[in-house]
Amino acid sequence: MTRLLIVGPAGAGKGTQSAKIAEDHGIVAISTGDIFRANIKGETALGKEAQKYVDAGELVPDSVTNRMVEDRLGWDDAADGFLLDGYPRNRVQVAALDEILGRLGVELDAVLELTADREELIQRLKKRAEIEGRGDDADENAIRRRLELFDHETAPMIEEYDARGLVRRVDGL
Repeated sequence: MTRLLIVGPAGAGKGTQSAKIAEDHGIVAISTGDIFRANIKGETALGKEAQKYVDAGELVPDSVTNRMVEDRLGWDDAADGFLLDGYPRNRVQVAALDEILGRLGVELDAVLELTADREELIQRLKKRAEIEGRGDDADENAIRRRLELFDHETAPMIEEYDARGLVRRVDGL
């Protein structure tokens, strides 16, 4: 049973690598974006709660996100292992994930950190915007803000897992 997190800045290849790693290990790849979309589309109680924040242009609170993740990790397909992409994003969510995994009676095996040169990431994201029509990747200033947010919010979370000896760094380019 393999239980992994995959983290890294925008454009580092998390989505691409998640699919490959999950297939190679026979585990389910779980993206928090997919969890949100499924709950909102399915009009679950959590989805309706999240939709209120989305409609108001606000971030969905950690408490709602944590409950969605716990629900998803409780599905049968995650019992034999999973690769979680997009969660946790901060230290509060790290503590919540620790509690969730404790209730499930499991532990993480590793945290895969995809690393990449900042300027190469920017170029990769701009190219992705052209190819895939992703507007969120077209504006270089917006890309830089996303990368700064990653540094501010997510990097301390990675440091916490690094202190536990769980981080494995992989070149994302």
